[in-house]
Amino acid sequence: MNLRVVDQNTITVSFDETTTLEDVDKLFKVFSCGKPVTFTAASIAPEVPIMIPPGLVRQSPYLTHPIFNSCHTEHELLRYIHKLQSKDLSLCHSMIPLGSCTMKLNATTEMMPVTWPSFSDIHPFAPIEQAEGYQEMFNNLGELLCIITGFDSFSLQPNAGAAGEYAGLMVIRAYHKARGDHHRDVCIIPVSAHGTNPASAAMCGMKIVAVGTDAKGNINIEELRKAAEANKENLSALMVTYPSTHGVYEEGIDEICKIIHDNGGQVYMDGANMNAQVGLTSPGWIGADVCHLNLHKTFCIPHGGGGPGMGPIGVKKHLAPFLPSHPVVPTGGIPSPDKVHPLGTISAAPWGSALILPISYTYIAMMGSKGLTDASKIAILNANYMAKRLEDHYPILFRGVNGTVAHEFIVDLRGFKNTAGIEPEDVAKRLMDYGFHGPTMSWPVPGTLMIEPTESESKAELDRFCDALISIREEIALIEKGKADIHNNVLKGAPHPPSLLMADAWTKPYSREYAAFPAPWLRSSKFWPTTGRVDNVYGDRNLICTLLPASQAVEEQAAATA
Repeated sequence: MNLRVVDQNTITVSFDETTTLEDVDKLFKVFSCGKPVTFTAASIAPEVPIMIPPGLVRQSPYLTHPIFNSCHTEHELLRYIHKLQSKDLSLCHSMIPLGSCTMKLNATTEMMPVTWPSFSDIHPFAPIEQAEGYQEMFNNLGELLCIITGFDSFSLQPNAGAAGEYAGLMVIRAYHKARGDHHRDVCIIPVSAHGTNPASAAMCGMKIVAVGTDAKGNINIEELRKAAEANKENLSALMVTYPSTHGVYEEGIDEICKIIHDNGGQVYMDGANMNAQVGLTSPGWIGADVCHLNLHKTFCIPHGGGGPGMGPIGVKKHLAPFLPSHPVVPTGGIPSPDKVHPLGTISAAPWGSALILPISYTYIAMMGSKGLTDASKIAILNANYMAKRLEDHYPILFRGVNGTVAHEFIVDLRGFKNTAGIEPEDVAKRLMDYGFHGPTMSWPVPGTLMIEPTESESKAELDRFCDALISIREEIALIEKGKADIHNNVLKGAPHPPSLLMADAWTKPYSREYAAFPAPWLRSSKFWPTTGRVDNVYGDRNLICTLLPASQAVEEQAAATA
């Protein structure tokens, strides 16, 4: 039993839903110092007052929705959960080609350790000597990530990509302050950088200077040079994504890093696109000083449902003393002769969401150097194959010097607004009828779709998605030629749920069959959208409560408990 000593008057102990009255009885025996305990937890439970301040005691009804009292057997609960699951298109159904948000295979073997009690039942603040297996994994994973990235030290504490960005910038800030450069607070951010970069810089109290890109999607190096020189005395950092979010490798990334260093700044590289770097190049080799990694993307931790995530940061040797630490369990900040202190705490737990680290550790260990490198090559090959197949049907917005893209590419739909009244949303909604999740829409360039196939998908699946987009292009052509109504067509009507298709009345100018089965593969396996077109703007501006009215909820609750 672990009791944490806070000071001479205070100790703490953790309880959760697995704690039993018998566990409390054992604790009483510990406190009695060998003397007999004349009572049990069960015997005194009725006498223990509820130590909740009156102002915090709930007075209103709660859990009043019928779902909280309608499932009374495991079968019912199973069916309810499966019904919810069936509404969600996932990798079980088809590829999810979200650009910049790598949705790749999370192998079952990688996921299994998360279920092992030896990993899942350890408290984040358990004594280190009781979690030596975790420590070994932390050390091994850190060393592997250093090799992959070209850095000298890693912190596993940030538990999200955004937290990694913030931690990386805070390390740079602490470094400058330790050198007496408290005034260095200017952060240069190209418009092609990852979208969360400006927010992270603002949270760190930095002044943001934006620089543009050229026609090929690369950072405008001369504009960046002028910005760096103009802010030379106050330059803190550059935030750069490589490959850029335009889906190209920055041709002058080494020169860009040198410009920043020559003007007294540090280079923060966003690791969101490491899926196109691993085994081929590395942030440390390119010239970055710090980089965060989305382990929940490149390194296979599942990326759905809003988390959990991991965003550890790697740094060069000169930044290692400033890595995050923790007041309960020291984790970072390599000892420095100048007694420099780490930047402080980034996450509540010493090693962030440590339970999911076995997923990435298992992935890296099983893949090995050759496997990881091949994964990057195949991810790049897949993206270029798809771009090549689609280029005769859609404009591909940016390409590198050799006419190639990185691991993702941008399809330009802006021209269709003028020729057919079609927006990116229409294409994304129509893709649902074809059984696909839409790509990233209107980011980083408005009016476009950004597609990232990853290395996980087979050529057959890549072709199926390309065939869907090519078929949609033919549907757009019908509008352009006047053969389909510009306001009432299959794209504007998408998606087509069963409730619409099976209704008695059908007023569309196209057939139900054409709406539901636009491709031959849909005959054998069809994912059905559960609702029709949603007015996104209206929904964003108008909060709609789906709970029962309070009076009706109280009545149903009373009836259920009667």
